[in-house]
Amino acid sequence: MSSFPEAARAELANVQLRTNLLNATDTIRAKRARVVAEVPDWEELREAGRAIKADVLVRLDEYLLQFEANFQAAGGIVHWARDADEANSIVVEVVRSHGAKEVVKVKSLTTDEIELNDALSAAGIHALETDFAELILQLDGDWPSHILVPAIHRNRSEIRDLFARTIAPGIGSDDPQVLAEAARTFLRERFLTAGVGVSGANFAVAETGTLCVVESEGNGRMCTTLPPVLVTVLGIEKLVPRFADLHVFLQLLPRSATGERMNPYTSLWTGVTDGDGPQELHVVLLDNGRTRVLRDEIGRQALACIRCSACLNVCPVYTRTGGHAYGSVYPGPIGAILTPQLRGIENAASLPFASSLCGACYEVCPVKIDIPAVLVHLRGQVQASYRERALMRAVAWMFLGRRRFAFAQRLARASQRLLAPRAWTKTRELKSIPAESFRSWWRRERT
Repeated sequence: MSSFPEAARAELANVQLRTNLLNATDTIRAKRARVVAEVPDWEELREAGRAIKADVLVRLDEYLLQFEANFQAAGGIVHWARDADEANSIVVEVVRSHGAKEVVKVKSLTTDEIELNDALSAAGIHALETDFAELILQLDGDWPSHILVPAIHRNRSEIRDLFARTIAPGIGSDDPQVLAEAARTFLRERFLTAGVGVSGANFAVAETGTLCVVESEGNGRMCTTLPPVLVTVLGIEKLVPRFADLHVFLQLLPRSATGERMNPYTSLWTGVTDGDGPQELHVVLLDNGRTRVLRDEIGRQALACIRCSACLNVCPVYTRTGGHAYGSVYPGPIGAILTPQLRGIENAASLPFASSLCGACYEVCPVKIDIPAVLVHLRGQVQASYRERALMRAVAWMFLGRRRFAFAQRLARASQRLLAPRAWTKTRELKSIPAESFRSWWRRERT
């Protein structure tokens, strides 16, 4: 993947992108603030969410075995996948065994993470994205730039033109209702004829073997109820211990994500029931680097994420660059700490530096992930270049001597007008050095 600074430089030059991002994130932030303010025990809910997730990460092995036993007892089939290749092979084999050539998919970051669509395509199977935004991106060969609103970088006139070229020839209006109706018309027949549905899950309950998907359009309900076979790819960190724990997260998630009091569609399924819904259920429990993340007592906080995207909408970096600059399906502040840990810090070394460390992400996180602390922790793991090490040593040497420090101040004041812009100042404002130091002023005032 390209380094974040290189990718961000190109995105910052896209005025339309920045306009789209500003409009969308401003709207979502305002909605979130209104509905959060209605909840008198919001901070208590955040603490409850944090505590539940912390317990899951400490006892994940126990909860995984409990979930497996209860899911199987309800008639489901459990698969374990160490990495993306294993997970993709399992899904391909299930689809092939039923002779399906197309699957309908619920929006799923986990399946995007393992590049499931590409694996299915290589096997001659078409994966149809049914979420409105994901469908837009699929039709245009684009990829998501936001966790919750994947097509946040596209405006409705762009979407109208795309639909006119693909699924709705002749469409002339960019009215949201008209665009939604075009997508609905295109998708309905495919929902009714699909042999296999594929989903991720927002939560999985160890106590009951239940899977839970929340969404806003109803396409997820179609995918999880109409096809006779359903395959769910589940990141192992998505567990909650008890069914009652959903009470906490189903309040935290919609308010933090979309500024809604509850999700329009909350789908829960536990096992197989004759004549009702899919008659064959599979769940793929995906590791793909997660157990490695668990070993880091500070970095493991990233696995508590419930994918609400609140941190993206307040981040001064993300709201200017968009998600593509992060080179990952997990953009923004959470992506800056999750991606390097899942892929290996050496494969995403620039991402922990894609932050101003302002702390806004921590303030809005519904499960209180201390993203700034993890960013600093990961920065410490990045092997610094020789130039940076030499610079830091020189700065330390200067700070350790009073006369050296005073001399450096005088030199800086004398030379600041001659300094050419550097990489740092191209994207940041550097305050002018005061004409007189405090020490000089104090000495003059005393005399």
